[in-house]
Amino acid sequence: LPANNIQMERVITLPDKGKCVFVGDTHGDIIASKVILKNFLYKNNYYVVFLGDYVDRGKRSKENIDYLLEKREKYENLILLAGNHEVYPICECSPSNFWEALSPEEFNYYKEIFLKLPWCVTGNNLIGVHAAIPDVEKLLDIENIEVGGKKWFIMLWGDFVEKKGELLGSFLGRPKLGKDYFEKVMGKLKKNVLIRSHDPKAKEVMFDKRCLTIFTSSEYGVERKIAIVDLEKDIKNVDDIELVSLDLPDLNGI
Repeated sequence: LPANNIQMERVITLPDKGKCVFVGDTHGDIIASKVILKNFLYKNNYYVVFLGDYVDRGKRSKENIDYLLEKREKYENLILLAGNHEVYPICECSPSNFWEALSPEEFNYYKEIFLKLPWCVTGNNLIGVHAAIPDVEKLLDIENIEVGGKKWFIMLWGDFVEKKGELLGSFLGRPKLGKDYFEKVMGKLKKNVLIRSHDPKAKEVMFDKRCLTIFTSSEYGVERKIAIVDLEKDIKNVDDIELVSLDLPDLNGI
């Protein structure tokens, strides 16, 4: 990112000009990753944010994450957030075919890289995380969240449900969070819209059009989408965000 923008260890702040492309779980879908980078990464004032889950499920997981990590070394406008499948060494998930196929040396290599990935991106009136927003007083507090702790777990594993209430219990260990929790935390963070991925069963748009869930992997059997945000536009709700299908003819295939 340009020098006048803040890049912290866990929270990355986008500039106030240009456009940002948000990408949901890819899970080994390297074709999706390549199409997105080909069309957006090399444009002036474009930023590309992947919301995590690059590995497992898909057969080309290692190829996918290696490709993205290589590009990240060359292009500062590519941002890779951690997903729950990247933190498998701390909290196991299923499926885990990527991790199970690694040698001990490879396992430690990816573990070290993944545990350093940022957790959150913010800019304009929005915030992007893999799963859910943690209950903190301000964004900078995310920097001090303990790896493996409750708030960390919510960020990487939390699900939103369009029901009243805050903590609505859990399913298979995944915290279920309601509208009251969403509105409370978004109020503290002073943000209008959350962009996330993680939960393929979630409604795409929730909470009065303030929560958007997208997926960009062929492994889910759903339409692969990305979200494009104008960083200079007043983002009030999801209506101010452009949703694009990877199947559109103007997105050149490879």
